[in-house]
Amino acid sequence: MTAIQPRSLAELLGVKPKKKPFTALDLAEAIGAGLPVATVDRLCAAIAPGDASLRHRLVPRATLARRQRSAVQRLSAEESGRLARLAQVWAMAIEVWGSQAAAQRFMAEPHPLLGGRIPREIATETDIGARAVEDLLGGLKYGTAV
Repeated sequence: MTAIQPRSLAELLGVKPKKKPFTALDLAEAIGAGLPVATVDRLCAAIAPGDASLRHRLVPRATLARRQRSAVQRLSAEESGRLARLAQVWAMAIEVWGSQAAAQRFMAEPHPLLGGRIPREIATETDIGARAVEDLLGGLKYGTAV
């Protein structure tokens, strides 16, 4: 399976790479320091433009409101990690499906190989769930999905 490049994920997450080459370790450091709050809306608008609830699956409503009002406007490392996990799945879905529209459909529709669950919901819940969606995408890409 092709790994998503750290620079591509950084752009998706609103991280401005400060050096070349920008490595996975640099991205991990940026995520640990906290992503900008605006990343939530940008990522959710790309993945599920019509689903206002996705943003609150990533960051609870009250927490997001508090972060938006703060002077720093940064997410916690844990919240940033959730966004990064979803961004990685999203980037892979675009790679597999070839377009944002097709990836949006995949991410929004229940899938039988995920027990009838919706990929974007599974990917936001746990790392293991995100890996299950990535495994399914890998199978689709390489022709091993049943």
